[in-house]
Parts: sequence; C-alpha cells; structure tokens
Amino acid sequence: MAEASCPKDLLYHPDHDWARIDDEQQGVATFGITWFAQDALGEVVFFEPPEVGSTLKKDTPYAEVESVKAVADVIAPLSGQIIEVNSELGDDPSAINEDPYGQGWLVKVRLSDPSEREQLLDADAYSQLLAE
Repeated sequence: MAEASCPKDLLYHPDHDWARIDDEQQGVATFGITWFAQDALGEVVFFEPPEVGSTLKKDTPYAEVESVKAVADVIAPLSGQIIEVNSELGDDPSAINEDPYGQGWLVKVRLSDPSEREQLLDADAYSQLLAE
C-alpha cells in the first residue's frame, strides 16, 4: 500500500477523486482516486474502465472500483471526453493501491469546461476535509 499523501500538484473532488491538469493548452487531464479512497476500499481486485470516447459529466459516476470490501463508484472531478484509459489496470488493479497518483491513474480526459476546476479543492483544502 502507498503511504498517505495529498500531492500539491493535484486538484481534489470532495468524493476522494483527483485530477492532474497535464496539458493546459490542450485541456487534457488525468483522473484517479485518492490515497484516502483506496485505503478505505482496501485491496482493489477489479477496475472496469469506461470506453474511450465516453463523455464524463462533473460530479457523476463514470466507473466502478471493486475491492475485497466493497464496490465503489468513481466520480468525475471534471467534465470531458475520455481519450485514454489505463488498460494495465485490467490485468493488475493493485497499482491503484500501490501508486494511486502514479501508475494507478484511471483515465485521461479532454476537458469540455476547464473552468470547472475552480470548484475543486487544492491539496491543503482536501487535507482539511479529511481532518474534519
């Protein structure tokens, strides 16, 4: 399992999902679940990625992560169209537990409304949410 962390370069959704803006000009971001989410789930045993080309709407589920404890919805932190999925998670979803902010990323998205990121939390605000 990864160490508890909230990387400063990410934006956070209150439902424990993260977004990393990869290319500001192209409006491309990577999404995943936070350390807190994977820790609460326990050992992730299955991730069914959505289809490339699918449209995501901010604050709505776009995938499920299954662990030995539960099945949880993955919430879109921002709206857009999926341009890539982490296909390696199909064979080895343990990367979600071991490296949730790196190899455990879920999808890459071309954002439809980059201004939505103003509604997300920075690392300090997300850490504060976890402390409450």
